[in-house]
Amino acid sequence: MTDTQLRDGPAVASGLDEKADSAQQRDPSIADAVTAPAAVPTAVPAVDIEPVSNQPQGQYEQVTGIKLFLMLLSLALACFLILLDNSVVSTAVPKITDDFHSLKDVGWYASSYQLGSVVLQLLTGKIFLHFSLKWSFIAFFFVFELGSALSGAAQSSAMLIISRAVSGIGASGLINGALTMVYASVPLERRPPLTGIVIGIAQLGIVLGPLIGGAFTTGYTWRWCFYINLPLGLIVAAPLVFLRIPEQAPKQPPMVVVRQLHRHLDLIGFALFAPAIIMLLLAMQFGGNQFAWHSSQVIGLFVGAGATFLVWIAWNYHKGDEALLPFPIVRRRRVWMSGVNYAFLTTGVIGAAFFLPIYFQAVKGVTAIMSGVYMLATILPQVLGAVSSGILVAKVGYVPVFSVSAALLFSVGSGLYTLLQPGTSEANWVGFQIISGFGRGVGFQMPIVAIQHAVTPEELSAGMAFVVWCQYLGPSIFLTLFNTVFDTKLTANLHKYAPTTDAKAILLAGATGFRKIVSADQLPGVLRAYSDSLDIVFYMVLAVSLVCFLSAWGMGFNDIRKSKQVVDEAAARHGGSGSDNDMQKEAVTDGETAVPSVAAVGAEEKRSVGSETDH
Repeated sequence: MTDTQLRDGPAVASGLDEKADSAQQRDPSIADAVTAPAAVPTAVPAVDIEPVSNQPQGQYEQVTGIKLFLMLLSLALACFLILLDNSVVSTAVPKITDDFHSLKDVGWYASSYQLGSVVLQLLTGKIFLHFSLKWSFIAFFFVFELGSALSGAAQSSAMLIISRAVSGIGASGLINGALTMVYASVPLERRPPLTGIVIGIAQLGIVLGPLIGGAFTTGYTWRWCFYINLPLGLIVAAPLVFLRIPEQAPKQPPMVVVRQLHRHLDLIGFALFAPAIIMLLLAMQFGGNQFAWHSSQVIGLFVGAGATFLVWIAWNYHKGDEALLPFPIVRRRRVWMSGVNYAFLTTGVIGAAFFLPIYFQAVKGVTAIMSGVYMLATILPQVLGAVSSGILVAKVGYVPVFSVSAALLFSVGSGLYTLLQPGTSEANWVGFQIISGFGRGVGFQMPIVAIQHAVTPEELSAGMAFVVWCQYLGPSIFLTLFNTVFDTKLTANLHKYAPTTDAKAILLAGATGFRKIVSADQLPGVLRAYSDSLDIVFYMVLAVSLVCFLSAWGMGFNDIRKSKQVVDEAAARHGGSGSDNDMQKEAVTDGETAVPSVAAVGAEEKRSVGSETDH
C-alpha cells in the first residue's frame, strides 16, 4: 500500500462502490451476494509502507523478437536438462554399481533426487512470488549445476546420493520458474503455444536420456552423464543474466520481505510439510526393499507421515492465503483436478519411459543405444503433440477437448503395451508408441494451461508450484510401486517359466547381464518371464492413464479465449492502460461462465477469485 493510497482512502472506497454497482449490472446474480455496502475501515492495519519493486502496476513489458527466442531457448533447455537428468541415470546405474560395489544403493540414486525436488517444490512458489523471478531461477539452476558437478566427481556411493539430493533441490524451482517466466513475458493468446514449445523440447530429455547415457557409459564414463549438464548450463544461464524478464506480479523490495521471511514464506508450514513428505517417500523406498511392507519401520513412517500431514493441513487452513499451499487456490476444481491429472499423466509417461527400454534391452536383446533409437517412435509424436496442442488450444479455447482426447489416446497406447511379447513385430511396437506418445504430448501441457486461466497473477507462483509438485510426487510414489511389483512378479515368473535357473542370480545380473549366465535352452523361459512381468507394469500404466481420462473432465469447460476478450474489455474500461496481468484478474472465471471478479464487495480481488463455484 502506498502513501497515495492511504491519503485517498475515501476516494478509493467510493470507486469500489461504483465498481460493485457496475459488476451487479453486468451480472444480476452478484446482487444476491451483496447485502450491505462495504464498510470503510476506521483504522488502517500496520503494513510495510514501501513501494513494490521490479514492475509497477499499470506497466507491462513484453519480451519479443530475438530476446524472446533467447529466453525460450534457455528455459526449454533448462527443462530439458531436468528431464534428461531423471532418465539418464537409469542407463548409468549398472556401471555406477560396478565402480562403487553398491547394488544395495541403486534405489537411492533416483529417490534422493526426488526427495530434494518434492520437498522444496511448494516453497519455490513462495520464493518466486516474493523475490525476483529471474534471479531466483538462476539461483536454483546454479544449485542444480553444483549437484551435477558433485555427482560427476563422486568418489563413493554416499557422496553420489548426497550430490543427487543437491541436484534435486536445484531442480525443484526450474520447471515452475520457467513456466512462470513464459506467463509473465508474453500476452495471453501467446502463452499456450509458447508453453507447448518449451514442454515439447523438454520432453526430449525423457527418451534421449537412455540414448545419451548409453553412449557415455559405453564409450567414455558414466560420470559424463552428469558432467554434460555443465557446458549446456552455460547456454541456459548466459542469456538470462543479460535479459530483462518481467515479473508476474508487483513485488516488495527484497529486504522488506526478508524482515518478515517466516511469514512471507510460511516457514512454519514448510517445517511441517517437509518431514511429512520425507517420511512418506522413505516408507515407499524402504517397503519391500530394506524392510517388509508390514514391518514396524515402514508402518511407523507411514503413520508419522499421515499424522504430520494432518497437522500441516490444519496449519494451512489457519494461514489461509499466506499458507505454503493456499486453500483458496487449491480448493478450486480446475486447480486440484489439474494437479491430479498431471500427477498421473507424468507417472504414466515416466513409467513407460523407464520400462519400455527394459523390454527392448532384456526381451529384444538390443543395446542401450539402440533402445534409445527405438524410443524415438515415442518421443517424436510426443513433441509433435505438445507443440501442436499448444497452438490449437489457443484457437479452440476448451482445455478438456485436448486433455480428454489425450488421455484416451494414452490409455489406448498403454493398453497396447500389454500385448508386447518376445516375438512382437517392429511395426506393432512402433505403432503402439506412436499412439501413446502423441496422446501424452497433447495432454502434457493442458494442466498448465488450465492453471494459468484459473488463478490471478499474484496466485500464479503458488498455483504453478502446486501442479509441478504433483508432477514430481506422482512418479516418486508410483515408480517405487511399479518397481516392487515388477521385481516380485519377475521372481515368480522365473520359477514358473525357467525353473532350472537361479532366479536370484538372474535378478542380480540385471536386465542385460542375465544372457551371460543362462543357457540357450533356458533363455526362452527367462524372456517369457521378463515379458509377462512387464505386462503387469503396463497394466498399471494403463490404470493411471484411465485416472488421467477421468480427471481430464474436471479441468473446466471454460473458454480460455474469453480471457483475452475480457482482458481487452477491461483495458478499454481502463482507458487502454494496464497490463495483461492486471486485466486478467477480471478474466479469471467463476463456475462455468466468464464473470469478472469483484473486489468491491469487501475483499481483495484474489479472494473473490478464490470463492469460485467450480470447486
